[in-house]
Amino acid sequence: MTAIKNWHKAFSIYAQPCVVRMAFLGFSAGLPYLLVFSTLSAWLRDEGIANTTIGFFSWVGVTYSFKVFLAPVVDRLPLPWLTRTFGKRRSWMLLAQLGIAVGLFAMSRTDIHQHLELCALLAVWVALCSASQDIAIDAYRIESAITDYQGAMAATYVLGYRIALLLAGAGAFYLADFFSWPVAYTVMACTMLVGFVTTLVISEPEHASVTPIFKPPTLGQNLWQRGLSTISEAVFSPFIEFFQRNGKTGLLILLLIALYKMSDITMGVMANPFYLDLGFKKTEIADVSKIFGFFMTIAGAALGGLLTVNYGIMRPLLLGSVMIASTNILFAVLAVNKPDLMLLAAVISADNLSGGLAGSVFIAYLSSMTSTAYTATQYALFTSLMILPAQLLAGFSGVIVDHYGYPPFFIYTALLGLPAIGLVSLLLFRQRGGR
Repeated sequence: MTAIKNWHKAFSIYAQPCVVRMAFLGFSAGLPYLLVFSTLSAWLRDEGIANTTIGFFSWVGVTYSFKVFLAPVVDRLPLPWLTRTFGKRRSWMLLAQLGIAVGLFAMSRTDIHQHLELCALLAVWVALCSASQDIAIDAYRIESAITDYQGAMAATYVLGYRIALLLAGAGAFYLADFFSWPVAYTVMACTMLVGFVTTLVISEPEHASVTPIFKPPTLGQNLWQRGLSTISEAVFSPFIEFFQRNGKTGLLILLLIALYKMSDITMGVMANPFYLDLGFKKTEIADVSKIFGFFMTIAGAALGGLLTVNYGIMRPLLLGSVMIASTNILFAVLAVNKPDLMLLAAVISADNLSGGLAGSVFIAYLSSMTSTAYTATQYALFTSLMILPAQLLAGFSGVIVDHYGYPPFFIYTALLGLPAIGLVSLLLFRQRGGR
């Protein structure tokens, strides 16, 4: 009976206002992403733009890697009137959301053939505003609720984000097919009102007071010294504070962050080529991914939130790492069998369930590792560290497939998950009092 009460309490967390509103903020964060990537590529190709040029447009994505440099600005720079009126986090969210909406609307008014360079600049602008919004929303999420709620908040954030991806992907395609691409982008710009209104309605979280940790030796109160002091406090103090708080264990935490998604990201690069090489049709892949992929990801994220409430973060984090590595083995099984749509659905379901669970729990873990005094900067550092090493290693995925085939490749990606499993186990052992 106690177990039933515990699960009922865990489910009730999804009715908390702080958890519900993250779905709307997640929607606002997810909407711009595809509109400067694959959806924009489709628009350009539909207009007859060369594939080489479209490839160059993918460099817009580099903007999202600037989060670690943008974060100190978002963490420390007050915006005239906006910060005083709406607060530290909401002011940046509102400015970023307005920038995204204006950028998307300007793209809808741009003649692709006559002003392609302007379209590229506007895409960079939207990506820059989107990255700034991500930083502010992540900081808001961490500061607005206790650690026990972070898993559930991550789950509802993922739900909103995924719905936005569907709208910015399939929804934009439908609008472009029935009307035109400019109409599609105009509608997307208007849809940013969801985030704008949400930001106006929510309240600003409390912020921890910041005591400067690092300051250079001062030789006087000249402009240069004041500027250097401000930069050092914004950039270096978050890193110093992290190691002051965690000591030598901080190195293990950073190593875990760098390795946790390594297996998943490396495998994901070759997933779609793998499906096609097996002989599945594009429509079959799309239908299975859209139906099973979407709902299983949401189910996994929700389950991760529930497990975090009931068992804390570390044990679900270990479960997620094991599930990611294990489901990669299923792809090796799929590779040695004849094309079977039901088997494909089962493998994609398992993969998305594990990815959703591990993703929401890992977001909760990253959130728990940040200090409320340096939320935006530290979280941006963690997410950059999570993505960049995995992306660099994933670049060699095609080479491995070409030389050894798919089954050894998927076994290789499963083995990449072992270091993360070991590190989570070690940190869990230390948390329980081991040495």
